[in-house]
Amino acid sequence: MSTELKSAAGLRLLLRVMGAALLIATAAIHVDLYLTGYRTIPTIGPLFLFQVIAAFALGGLILVTRSRLVAALGAGFALSTLGGYLLTVQFGLFGFREVRTTAGIVAGIIEVLAFAALGYYAATPAAEAVASGTGSARLVAPEVAAAAAARRGGVGGTSDAIPGGAHTAADRRPRSLPGSDWLTAGVSKPVAALGAAVVSVVALGLLAGALAAAGGNGSGGASSAASGAGLKTASIAGTTVLVNGTGRTLYWFAPDTSGKSVCNGSCAVYWPPVTGPLKAGPGVTGALATIKRADGSLQETYNGHPLYTYVGDSGPGQAHGNNLNLNGGLWHVVPVNG
Repeated sequence: MSTELKSAAGLRLLLRVMGAALLIATAAIHVDLYLTGYRTIPTIGPLFLFQVIAAFALGGLILVTRSRLVAALGAGFALSTLGGYLLTVQFGLFGFREVRTTAGIVAGIIEVLAFAALGYYAATPAAEAVASGTGSARLVAPEVAAAAAARRGGVGGTSDAIPGGAHTAADRRPRSLPGSDWLTAGVSKPVAALGAAVVSVVALGLLAGALAAAGGNGSGGASSAASGAGLKTASIAGTTVLVNGTGRTLYWFAPDTSGKSVCNGSCAVYWPPVTGPLKAGPGVTGALATIKRADGSLQETYNGHPLYTYVGDSGPGQAHGNNLNLNGGLWHVVPVNG
């Protein structure tokens, strides 16, 4: 194998390994997201699990095969996963609207990189195919076209065809028009690189736009939106619990103390703190107060427990966060007696 072929084969191996590794990395991130909250969300939870399994499977297949088709499936999967995330962030999906998190941003960027590597790999023919004349680069090479024309008598009115109308094996091979077999033979490297780059830039632009419009990864914006006008009660699964002004179920976090919330950063994205001070509605008989959070905002407490909503609840009457062991401790609904 020539040095040029070795270099081309080495690049394709690098792209294949890198693309597979990036897909597996996104799967690992989604495993963490699934285990730390999404598994309890109807429809979204099973979709997360399917996404994790599919990413691991595709990553493994890409590693053990050299198939351009498998690489194309991996590239398409990376883009579709990103598309699902953007859709959920901007418009919501199955009653759930995603929030902006560091893990989500990192996963989105990795998915774009995975698409770029696998898309380029899938779009270009293997070095051996180009060398043997089965790749598209061979079909469109000017020197090959000129040689073929000369054999057919197309250059200067001369022909090197074998007397009697016989032709070489190469002349008897079916000839494809340039570009007609790009699905099976691939496209040229410049075209593949340009296509992968354009799609990647567009995807990154959409990601940036969606994240700019989404809720932040701090607790401020989510807390204000989650708190509602006051506190009241509702019956969920036969238990009277505390809810906010819009009917969203409220939770308390076991590791908290009466004067301090330990749910900050990404925890506060999935469990938005309830901003205080608030007034008690009918049936709310416990003691209300506020504490100052690490970011300086005020958080409402009930009988000494800092209050939160859960991002997995899409509306009133839901308590998907009850008894979950996430973010370092157990979460419970707030029961109201009398």
